[in-house]
Amino acid sequence: MSVIDKTYWEVCIEINPICADILCDIIQTEFDCEGIITAEETYKNLELVSSTENTLKAYIVSDNLDFDYVKAFLAQKKQELTEKNVFNSDLGSWNVSIKKQEIVDWSKKWKEHWKPSKISDKIVICPTWEKYIAKDDEIVVNIDPGNAFGTGTHATTQLCVKACEKYMSVSSKVADIGCGSGILAICAVKLGAKYADAVDTDETAVETAKINAKVNNVSNIVFYNAASNILKTGEYDFVFANILHNVLAEIMPDLKRIMKIGAKIVLSGILNGKEKVVIDSIERNNLKIIEQVQQNEWIAFVVQRED
Repeated sequence: MSVIDKTYWEVCIEINPICADILCDIIQTEFDCEGIITAEETYKNLELVSSTENTLKAYIVSDNLDFDYVKAFLAQKKQELTEKNVFNSDLGSWNVSIKKQEIVDWSKKWKEHWKPSKISDKIVICPTWEKYIAKDDEIVVNIDPGNAFGTGTHATTQLCVKACEKYMSVSSKVADIGCGSGILAICAVKLGAKYADAVDTDETAVETAKINAKVNNVSNIVFYNAASNILKTGEYDFVFANILHNVLAEIMPDLKRIMKIGAKIVLSGILNGKEKVVIDSIERNNLKIIEQVQQNEWIAFVVQRED
């Protein structure tokens, strides 16, 4: 079926950003969905001036979308997540609005909203379909996220990159846990890391990350479709772990295991109000907090292994 033969509906859902990824999976599994926008961001002179991070927009193909079914289905899924306490957090209202859209290819339309953005003192993230000429000491990283997390615009990613610039030494050995699009490992290597090992349990994300590394002419990254437990003990000088707070707390012993004595790790993906879960795990594992930083509602810790 060609684009002009399709009927598109824009389904807007008010959410807590913490549940955006799982809601994307739910929608893509249940509906004929050709594109999802988790945040529309507006930039001026490479600076973020507005964001709709609390509204998820899904573009669904259907000749006659049943509005009542969509609302009832999403309400049921929200109830299931709440009962299971998946995020240990308010998921947002999940209020739904639906409207018919003009005939366009929404699988490509979302790309119009993503422009080059400077996310740290040095790093500029540029979509692979855009062009950007680096200024002064800027480092350009070209990314196509595909179906993987990691465009560089999310606060959790930016906190990781800023920590990398501040704390990672040149020629460091780096690990990226839950690498998504590969953006953090690529940034680390471009900032001077000797090499990076990157792991993700999502096979699609790993394949996307490999493509992004190739686009950036970065060869000293090895990507694994696996969890952190495959990595060597005491191997790494600097580690990224941009994952949900409950997962960070659970895998903290293994994160410590792969770090050298004196190594640093940036723990990100922590929603404001959920930091105590991570702090308790940091303390149980005798790790030292070097810095706590925050951007919007997201918190990150830079932590050092001392023993």
